Amino acid sequence: MEKKVLDLVLVPCGLLAMVAYHLWLLQKVVRQPTKTIIGVNAFNRRLWVQAMMEDGTKNGVLAVQSLRNNIMASTLLASTAIMLSSLIAVLMTSGGVLMTSSGGAAGLDSSYHGGGFNGRNPATMTVISEVFGDRSELCLSLKFFSILVCFLLAFLLNVQSIRYYSHASILINVPFKKLSTSLRHQMLTAEYVATTVNRGSYFWSLGLRAFYFSFPLFMWIFGPIPMFVSTFVLIFILYFLDFTFECGWTGISDHSCDDVENGDHNHNGDIEIGKPN
Repeated sequence: MEKKVLDLVLVPCGLLAMVAYHLWLLQKVVRQPTKTIIGVNAFNRRLWVQAMMEDGTKNGVLAVQSLRNNIMASTLLASTAIMLSSLIAVLMTSGGVLMTSSGGAAGLDSSYHGGGFNGRNPATMTVISEVFGDRSELCLSLKFFSILVCFLLAFLLNVQSIRYYSHASILINVPFKKLSTSLRHQMLTAEYVATTVNRGSYFWSLGLRAFYFSFPLFMWIFGPIPMFVSTFVLIFILYFLDFTFECGWTGISDHSCDDVENGDHNHNGDIEIGKPN
């Protein structure tokens, strides 16, 4: 099998596996939110916002402090992403790494075709050449560019997270009970603030996913086989991070979540998450 065939087969398969997993996760979050960590956390954040806004004089400082911690976390990720993006951009524009790598690959091919392996085993040299895949300058540029796109996307997503958290830190201290005595208006106000907080958390999670996605692309530098293997290892780890299991947590069912979002608070009792109703 030629080196270029490995890159053309294994790399797209790994990327498609990552995309397919996240599409499946999105479908679970939309249809069965209480089976996923994202859905459970989103519902609990809505309850937290409502509790913080019930008594703004007592909980205002706690709410702002919690949101500030989230802003600091997003700021850290955004700073790390833009720093790594700058580093990769310098490596790409300098050309030193690409020239060295392509030169090394050329030297490896010439030694192979010339019959001289500099004292090394020909079988070992063939295995190394196949594992590293295509080492041309164009392929290396594509590898660095894909990693750069991931870090830039992580930076933009975390900046959006900071934006929503900053809005929420002001909105959460609005004295909505003093401004309106209408119960429906109060519920809409709390719901809007909860939606803003959840959007900030969603963007933070997406930014973190961009960091996760950059790991297989970084392994692609060492060849398509390490990239392919690391992709499925990452999917396996993410599965246990994204889904809830029967561990004694208590919450409410999916139908109760829909009732709360629609303004119906007439549900009775708690149901254990992850168990059939």
